[in-house]
Amino acid sequence: MELKIPPPVYLLIFGAAMWWLADALPILSWEPGLSLSLGWALAGCGVLIDLSALWRFIQAKTTINPHRPMEANALVVEGMYRFTRNPMYLGMLLLLCGWALVLASLSSFLLVPLFVVLLTQVQIKPEEIALVQLFGDEYQEYQKNVRRWL
Repeated sequence: MELKIPPPVYLLIFGAAMWWLADALPILSWEPGLSLSLGWALAGCGVLIDLSALWRFIQAKTTINPHRPMEANALVVEGMYRFTRNPMYLGMLLLLCGWALVLASLSSFLLVPLFVVLLTQVQIKPEEIALVQLFGDEYQEYQKNVRRWL
């Protein structure tokens, strides 16, 4: 795989860019109020999903390194992996959506779809190719039964 940037770095870059965009281009801004609480709650859910998914990898004693999927020695399909093939990335997405609510500006939401497209292209698709090579029919069956995001 030719991946060079770890997914958490993308998360931080997008989070910072959303913060900048909310300040520089405050399209449809609102007073935080309820969105502040909802935003932190949604971000917290994203973190819990990430930790839950990470725990499943630790339990399976397989690699958590997103740049080395070929080192995986187990296909994890329990827990959140029953509903999404990428709960860690889904958790990051929820964290960014929560952050956008905290920022209280519609402009901050503009980067969320770009995060999904970028992560799908540069991280998820290469991972899937590696996992098909590694786990073959078992992973392809999993792909048929479980959606990529949700």
